[in-house]
Amino acid sequence: MTPAPTGPVEKTEQAGPGRADRISALLQQHGALAVLVIVSLVASFSFDTFATGDNITNMATSSAFLAIVALGMTFVIITGGIDLSVGSLFALGGVLAAWGSRHGTLVALLLPLAVCGLIGVVNGLLVARSRLAPFIVTLAAMLGARGLMLALTDEGAETYLVAKGSFLAELGQGTTLGLGNPVWITLGLFVAGAVVLRRTRFGQHVYAVGGNEDAAALMGAPVARTKILVYTLSGLLAGLAGALNAAWLASGVTILGNGMELEAISAVVIGGTLLTGGLGYVSGSLVGVLLLKVIQNVINQIGSLDSSYQQVVSGAFLAVVVIAQTWLGRRR
Repeated sequence: MTPAPTGPVEKTEQAGPGRADRISALLQQHGALAVLVIVSLVASFSFDTFATGDNITNMATSSAFLAIVALGMTFVIITGGIDLSVGSLFALGGVLAAWGSRHGTLVALLLPLAVCGLIGVVNGLLVARSRLAPFIVTLAAMLGARGLMLALTDEGAETYLVAKGSFLAELGQGTTLGLGNPVWITLGLFVAGAVVLRRTRFGQHVYAVGGNEDAAALMGAPVARTKILVYTLSGLLAGLAGALNAAWLASGVTILGNGMELEAISAVVIGGTLLTGGLGYVSGSLVGVLLLKVIQNVINQIGSLDSSYQQVVSGAFLAVVVIAQTWLGRRR
């Protein structure tokens, strides 16, 4: 007969995450949302015109285009990559949509998607198959797309217009239930993006590649195909955002998109996605975009501050977020 143990019984079950770990996780995922709510409440009490319907509608519509670009950037950054070409693809997509509107709405929408999506495919192939650095590949694509856009517009001297009353113009300028159509399109894309990222095998591969590429390959995840798909998605969404922006402005403005890639990266990182990859949230990217736009709007509401302060505040806020994310990640 086996004698009963006389010493203390060791615990065989692994302890769950502690309170500090749970708090760190919540701050990393929802910290930007808390800041957005606080800033919005303070601005609502400080400025009479901040919480008006017109101001909220304008902020929502102007945020939609950056949010679509940031959605594609979220997938890229979760895999541990970066896409610097989205600003130029945004401008190129707008010019192509305005030019194509002369041949019908279908051409106006499909042309920017085809061209910008093809550039995204090339980016993905060079990153995944040739194993080139994403920074260099997408930087080259940024310059190439900007050059193509300038060639189409005679160095920016020619501006293509979207005809008034066309379906494309209605798509960009029309409203539904008090909100602009671009806002509803953006919300639909984010819902679809969240489902894809959280509920599909492709989404699991995206996280796996960003978490540990070698381990993902050993588990049988299609690493190269996943990278190609995320860069293609980023190009498609940047082109779509540009097309919608052209429909909203009724023209393909050539000076747009400068620095948009940095804004998109900032919004994604502020929303809780790690630059090192493996962790990120689609909803957080949307919150990051809204937070940047609210900060810009608050600076405009003050009136006495130059618009350049928007970049100063955004840069400082991004630095604080990155430091906080690094600290929280180490705690977890």
